[in-house]
Amino acid sequence: MPQYSETLYSGYAQSFEIESLLFDSQTEHQRLVIFDTPTFGRVMALDGIIQTTEKDEFIYHEMLSHVPLIAHGQAKRVLIIGGGDGGMLREVTKHRSVEHITHVEIDRAVVDLCREYLPNHSAGAFDDSRVQLIIDDGLKFVTETDRRFDIIISDSTDPIGPGEALFTQDFYAGCHRCLNPGGILVTQNGVAFMQPEEVAQTAGRLDIAFADWHFFAAAVPTYVGGQMMFAWGSDEAAYRQLPVKTIASRFEEAKLETRYYTPQVHVGSFALPRYVERLIGKRV
Repeated sequence: MPQYSETLYSGYAQSFEIESLLFDSQTEHQRLVIFDTPTFGRVMALDGIIQTTEKDEFIYHEMLSHVPLIAHGQAKRVLIIGGGDGGMLREVTKHRSVEHITHVEIDRAVVDLCREYLPNHSAGAFDDSRVQLIIDDGLKFVTETDRRFDIIISDSTDPIGPGEALFTQDFYAGCHRCLNPGGILVTQNGVAFMQPEEVAQTAGRLDIAFADWHFFAAAVPTYVGGQMMFAWGSDEAAYRQLPVKTIASRFEEAKLETRYYTPQVHVGSFALPRYVERLIGKRV
């Protein structure tokens, strides 16, 4: 059976058996591959790096959406940058209190092909009346828009190719600029054990842009090498220090159906291993 080997790390890789290759072509921005596997179901890769799989996508999408939304408690306007597969959008639309979702994705082909080949990721979310899809560069959007948001979720690729701009000081400053007072930015930030420089660099840049910043974590099997880091930035420290009782009350009120996220997991996700604390130079 043919294999797909990821190219993210030098000297270390994971490989997937390919049952059937569904799509393999260069889009305007990146090489997109979609294939079926016996272990992880359908898989999508960009520029040699696994982005999402049917089997474990729920972990990543639930944590990067519900943690900021439940912590904020009153978010009405949400911006998603990246995430063209629609999984993040699916989770955000579960929050009926959210009134408008702006979804900015640089690559139209990712949206179109994932709607065709990975329809369960978006599960109809692109058709939600609250959603506006904008095909644009994320850095350009946060730098130029006059809109303001309560939550910004950066569901980007790794800082390679189109995703590189979404890890810059200009991007974090742009996000801070278009957040409402008390708003929250969260971003995917790689696997700390395998990408320590990336995490440390983000910590330094968040420290410049936000009065309060930290990281929270989840273990996503597809993203090999340990815990996946999610960066957190806000000017309101209380959001990430809420007691589990408050989180549980909001979770119950939201009536969310989740497979990974719980109020206890939410609170515990901000407890980082010592090596990560040392990496970012900070404790909770």
